[in-house]
Amino acid sequence: MTDKLIAMLRHHEGARAYPYRCTAGKLTIGVGRNLDDVGLYDDEIDYLLANDIDRAKKAASAYSWFADLNEARQAVVISMVFNLGPKGFSMFARMRHALQAGDYATAAAEMLDSKWADDIGPGRSERLAGMMIAGEW
Repeated sequence: MTDKLIAMLRHHEGARAYPYRCTAGKLTIGVGRNLDDVGLYDDEIDYLLANDIDRAKKAASAYSWFADLNEARQAVVISMVFNLGPKGFSMFARMRHALQAGDYATAAAEMLDSKWADDIGPGRSERLAGMMIAGEW
């Protein structure tokens, strides 16, 4: 019954990768998932997060200098790619140049001297810049 039920629900509800408003006006995604009333369960949130981290790490790994960073500095870069997307992160040319040169203080200064730092707030941006400088969690 499960395969037939899945096929039937997919046929009736459709499968959408992006949120939309259903006929009842509810924010919906996937195969009829009502985000307004049901939302996401913790295991679904964790699954999405793991996939998003994998995508951000893959994008960060494309930079030749990324593998030379220690775990904490890699985490900072992954966090920025996660937040900004690969295209947004690519706009940090001076920071990326500093990372390639191993100049973590300049990389941190470039992080803080940005609209991104203003947008995410001083607590988060300063913590990440501190991790970049110290190379520690």
